[in-house]
Amino acid sequence: MIDTRVTQIFAAAMAEQRGGRHEAAVQLLEQVISLAPDHPQALNSLGTQYLARGEMEKARDCFARAVAADPDQPVLLLNLARAQRELGDAEGERATLDRVLAIDARHFAALLRKAHLAQRTHRESEAAVLWQQAAAVAPPPSQLTAEVRALLDQGIAFAERFRLDFGTKIDAGLATARAELTPSARRRVDAAIDTMLGRRRIYSNVCDGLHIPFLPADEFFERSHFPWFDQLEAATDAVRAELVSLLEDGHEGFAPYVQYPSGYPESKWSELDHSERWSAFFLWRHGSRIDDHCARCPATAALLQSLPLADHFGRAPTAFFSLLHPRTRIPPHTGVTNARTIVHLPLIVPPGCGFRVGGEIREWRVGEAFAFDDTIEHEAWNESDALRAVLILDVWNPYIRAEERALINEFFAAAGAAGLSVGTFDG
Repeated sequence: MIDTRVTQIFAAAMAEQRGGRHEAAVQLLEQVISLAPDHPQALNSLGTQYLARGEMEKARDCFARAVAADPDQPVLLLNLARAQRELGDAEGERATLDRVLAIDARHFAALLRKAHLAQRTHRESEAAVLWQQAAAVAPPPSQLTAEVRALLDQGIAFAERFRLDFGTKIDAGLATARAELTPSARRRVDAAIDTMLGRRRIYSNVCDGLHIPFLPADEFFERSHFPWFDQLEAATDAVRAELVSLLEDGHEGFAPYVQYPSGYPESKWSELDHSERWSAFFLWRHGSRIDDHCARCPATAALLQSLPLADHFGRAPTAFFSLLHPRTRIPPHTGVTNARTIVHLPLIVPPGCGFRVGGEIREWRVGEAFAFDDTIEHEAWNESDALRAVLILDVWNPYIRAEERALINEFFAAAGAAGLSVGTFDG
């Protein structure tokens, strides 16, 4: 009989509560609890009534009894944490929210409230982490109330400010030590620190063809790997003069770099497909010298002939003038094999041009060569109103030993003899 009576009174209390008759609801809920002292729903509802009336200690006691009766219900714990917050019991609130997160480590409301608590109590580092965690598990904005959206936005902004301030302090603390090292000596540690601080990410090799494992995934290779760069750069004026002559002849011999067959599916390359906005004049391609093009650029051809170009059997070297027309962007992409290294010699570089490999952005500077691993995501852009031109050539990855090079070429030769395609080296 008591269970039936409790059920009837509780149902009546809920009806009074829905009708906005809160005093009557409280009286009925108190009757329920007098008959069933451990009724979690009645205790929680009564606590909610006390909370609305500003009777925070009574609310806290009701929620605490509800939690004791049903300890694994996050909603009861969240209500207890709210009452503790209103009473200024930060440690109690933290402990209660931790109980919710012990049940569900990705509970959005608990993470949100714990982040807010950490920020209020000046635990900035903890708050920044918790705001990021809350943002990572947040429902879509359309499912959040305006109040919760505003709180989350404020928290995300706080976490970003904290990250920037923390990075500034780290930079200041390392300034002396960094000043004693060359950029090359500190490059890897700088990248590691920047990754931890959220200022960049580390990219890995993505090869569409032959992937040589266990090689360092350098974005831009150290200049010391290429002692012949001085020779290459010294020829800049002569090479650029021959390029200018080609351009003055009306771009004859230049062709769109991206050329897919008819009917090829839409992709990130569609905008540049068969477009002269990114075009090339090849001197060597897939290991074959293009004699008529080389005859038109004798100084450049002689220079290439003197350099240690890649000699992948039947596939490299490739060397060409690359034109990027005004207001053109080459989308992020990766190359075919990390057995090679791509070298750029900038020839015509208007302001507004840039080049990213992985997490590092560089500007081309006329006559300053650099080498990079094109199997790490990279992109290029020309935001100017003028043409950008670069001489591009490929060489062996400097980390591959001579005996490995020989074996790789034996592989390509065997694959060719067997009629197997293992990819080409444009990219």
